[in-house]
Amino acid sequence: MLLHKLRIVLGLVFVVLLAVVRAYEYQLFYDPFLNYFKSDFNTLPLPSFDSFQLTMGLLFRYGLNTALSLGLIYVLFKDSGMIKFASMLYAFFFLVLVSLFYIIIYFYGAHNNLMLFYVRRFLIQPIFVILFIPAFYYQKLSR
Repeated sequence: MLLHKLRIVLGLVFVVLLAVVRAYEYQLFYDPFLNYFKSDFNTLPLPSFDSFQLTMGLLFRYGLNTALSLGLIYVLFKDSGMIKFASMLYAFFFLVLVSLFYIIIYFYGAHNNLMLFYVRRFLIQPIFVILFIPAFYYQKLSR
């Protein structure tokens, strides 16, 4: 019984830490698109940005969200095989999403803001953990 309580507490700690990353996003990460997408971005030009700093900021945030998400998945399933698989998926999706992010910025500019908004959303928010947990749970049930 104590083990289940510990797992619940650890799971809640990881969820709270994911919320803390979101709450302190302005202090922790370089991202000129934070304010841009909070305004009426459909009528505004893209903000100026430093590509290297932006990439490092996105990598840091994605990496932090990934580490916390993998911790949550491990607490829930206690399966290192799932963690390895999820890690590979996270790495693959980061490469694809960052590539798409810069392709949209440099080839479409401010003409495709909605696509840029959603690609960026997958980079900065822990959306994959919301998809992976039910998928891994279903996989575990079907074994």
